[in-house]
Order: sequence, then structure tokens, then C-alpha cells
Amino acid sequence: MFNSKKLSNIQLSIMVLLRVAIGWHFLYEGVVKLFTPNWSSAEYLTMSRWIFAGFFNWIAATPAVLSVVDFLNVWGLTLIGLGLIFGAFTRTATWAGIILLAFYFVAYPPFIGLNYGVPNEGQYLIVNKTLIEMFALGVLAFLPTGHRVGIDRLVAHWRKSRTTQASDTAESDQTKQPNEHSLKRRELLKSLATLPFFGAFIYTVLRKKSFEEKHLVDAVTSASIKPFNFSGLKELNSPIPHTEIKGMPFSRVILGGNLLSGNAHARDLIYVSKLVKAYHTRDKIFGTLLLAEKCGINTILTGAGLAPKINEYWDRGIGKIQFICDAVGLKYDAKGRSSAAPIQEFMDRIQKAIDQGACACYIQGETADYYMQNNRPEVIAQALDLIRKNKVIAGIGAHRIETIKACVEAGFDPAFWMKTLHHHNYWSAGHPEWHDNLYCPNPEETIAYMKTVKQPWIAFKTMAAGSIHPKDAFRYAFENGADMICAGMYDFQMVEDVNIVMEILNGDLTRERDWIV
Repeated sequence: MFNSKKLSNIQLSIMVLLRVAIGWHFLYEGVVKLFTPNWSSAEYLTMSRWIFAGFFNWIAATPAVLSVVDFLNVWGLTLIGLGLIFGAFTRTATWAGIILLAFYFVAYPPFIGLNYGVPNEGQYLIVNKTLIEMFALGVLAFLPTGHRVGIDRLVAHWRKSRTTQASDTAESDQTKQPNEHSLKRRELLKSLATLPFFGAFIYTVLRKKSFEEKHLVDAVTSASIKPFNFSGLKELNSPIPHTEIKGMPFSRVILGGNLLSGNAHARDLIYVSKLVKAYHTRDKIFGTLLLAEKCGINTILTGAGLAPKINEYWDRGIGKIQFICDAVGLKYDAKGRSSAAPIQEFMDRIQKAIDQGACACYIQGETADYYMQNNRPEVIAQALDLIRKNKVIAGIGAHRIETIKACVEAGFDPAFWMKTLHHHNYWSAGHPEWHDNLYCPNPEETIAYMKTVKQPWIAFKTMAAGSIHPKDAFRYAFENGADMICAGMYDFQMVEDVNIVMEILNGDLTRERDWIV
């Protein structure tokens, strides 16, 4: 083992500063967690996906064990930090810090594909701050600087003075007293040399008067088990309940996939689509899907374009969310005008979505509107036959209630309907010029007719592309007959929206249409 006594004063000063800096880091992490109401490592542990994922998930799912782990984290970080700053029990504090950091590293190693969904300060490849800090502590473990600058020095001197007390008494008081006073002062100064750093720490924390409110999520740093609540998951009241279609479980709320695909109803805000695409990186998509599952949402409705990301999400074992694919049989020109795609291309799109693992497939609303308006129900029939041939749940969507009526008259019997539903109590709904936020032209007629259908009804576009508040939109949909709703949500909106739905479902909800599922 290296001997810290061989270090020069400059080398010793650098090592002590390194020890204090790491101690400050640990102590702050512990203090933040200590003063964060209801802090828990549960979400962080649940999201771990490497070799010890099963063990960490078990801890998160076992309340008694989790409470012990949380206690050890908070007080372990705090005591290790104090030990390193003051140089007290330095070797013990150093090795305890190494062990703690090792757990953090294996829980979230910065390997390709494993760093989804967790906020961090940058991009890492194998080596991150946790690993670097762990190696730094490894150096300090073999250079116990506390015996040179720290409380450990004072303890060692006290023990040594006791063993030499008998021989010291033989000396005359006149020759010993001056040296003794000088020695005590020097030892005390060296033992408490890092006290000003602790004072600076206390002063800084006290100046941050409202840091609990401003930093409910602790600093994004290496020596930390960070709660996955940047999206408010700890505020979740209860998860969304499930129902069934053809014996398969579906959540009452289905996550709309447009935002994750980078599609936004931006109207004349030309930058929004690029902003949405930039926000939804691969890791953000994975984190959003996992958050949805934690909120009880087990299904996403999306186009085939997002299917590869969902497959990757499955393959990595992140989650199991299922997806309903919308079968689009149209093509669009540069001005957004639609026309029929070649029939074989339409069928190929359906087959591709099914091959990518869709649990259900429905004829997209604009597509069904187009073919039924143009008196081509045979195309819808062909698409439904293909879906059923693959033993996948088949549905039909529509923006216009006339499409649903025509499909019923044609004898189509889908497993479910997708129908737009929202009221017109927002300014642009009554504007003489159509805006990109009006998708249910006749809500009253829709409500009246959908009472007569016997299949489950999933209402979509309920918020009219962000024009109606979720509290109003979701209540309107459920009270007026929808069995489920499909809603596009950013990750930071999801918990609030789920809580709104649960308040509606558990409250004084009145509906004339019976629940079909």
C-alpha cells in the first residue's frame, strides 16, 4: 500500500482537495434526498435493464426492502460525504463510496442502448462520471489522507499520546509544556483543516432557501440514484384500468403516436413539427413508452413508421406496450391533398404493420372516409379480410359519421370503431375557414348514432389538436359514449392526464350509452 507520508505538500494538498470535492458531492446528494419529500429510488431501480435488472426490480417491488435501500442511500451518501470532507474514518468512507458507486454504475451503465429515459448532463460511452469518481476514490483508498489532514490524524495522535503517557510523565513539566501546547495547536489545525469547506457547504445550502421546491428531482450527477419523476410519476394517483376487445386487454386510455412519430397539428406554426421531432429522440420515445406503461397505458396507436422503434423497445426488454396500427390507403401531394394509393400498396402497408407485431389494425379515418365517399366499399372489405386472415383484431376509423353509417349499411362488422369526437366550443371551430383542429364535423349526430352501435368505440381527436383542455375533452368523450379514448401526450403531460381520466371515471360520470367493454 502506498504511504501518504511520502507525498509532498503539493501532492498531499491535491489529494485532500480531491477527497473534499468528492465528499461535497456525496454530501449534497444525501442532503437533497433527505429534504425531498417522499423521495424514493423505486422508479430508478425499476428502469434498470442490465445484468442485475431483475434484482433491482425486485427491490423496487418489495416495500420493506425498498425502505431499507432508500435509508441506506440517503444516510450512506450523507455519512460518506461527511467522512470524506472531515477525513474521519477515511478508509471506511472511501471503500463504502466505491461500493455505492459500483451499484449505481451497474444499475445504469452508459452502454449503447441502455441509457434511455434517464436525464443526464451529456452523452457517455462506457466511461461516465460515476466510473471516474469510483476510480478517484480507489486512488484515495490507497492514500489515506485523513491521517495527514483530517480527524483521523487527531484520533491517531490521541491514541499515541495515551500509549506514551507514562514515559511523558518522567519529563519535567518545564521542558514539556511549551512543546505540548505547540504540538496540540499544530495537530488541531491539521486535523480540522477542511472545516472551512464544510462551513462553505452549509452556507451555500442555506443560501439556497427554496431548493426543495426548485429541485424536487435531485441534481443529475454520478453518485446518485435519481428518481424517474421528471415527468411527475410520483404524483400518479392510480393507473388506468383495462378492458378487453376480443379477449385482448386494452387500457381505457390509448397513447396516440403522432407526437412520437414527429407529426403535429401545427396549423401555421411552421417550426412545431421540427421541434416535436427534435424532442422525441429514440431515448425519449423509449422513456415515454415506459412512462405510459407505468401509468397503466398498455397500448399505443400509431402508424407503421414507429413500429421499428417499438420493436427495439421490446427487444431490449424495456417494456411490453402493444400497438394498434392505422392502415393508410391514401397518398398525399405537396399541398396535402389526398388521393387513393394503389390497392396493392395499401395491402402491403397493412401486411408490413402486422409483420412488425401490431396487435390490432384499423382502417385509418381519412382512408375509410375517402373510400366510402367514393363508393368503393370493396377496398375496405379487402383490407378487413387481410387483417382477419392474419388473426389480428380489425377495426374501422372515420372522421365523418356518414362513413360509420355507410360501413354499417354495407354489413361490415369490425371488432371496434375509431371515431373522432369533440365539441365545437372553441373559437376556430366556428371560423368560416377550416382549421387543422376540427375533426368531428357533427358531434351531436356522432353521439346519437354511436349509441346504436354494438361494438366498442375508441374516441380520438378528443382535444381537437390541443384546442380543448383534457379535463373538458375527456369528460365529454366518456359521458357521450366512448368506451376508450386515444390521446396524444408528451411525457410531461401524461401523469396529469391520467389523473384527470381517473378522476372522471371514479367521479359522477353520467352516460346514456352502456359500456360495451
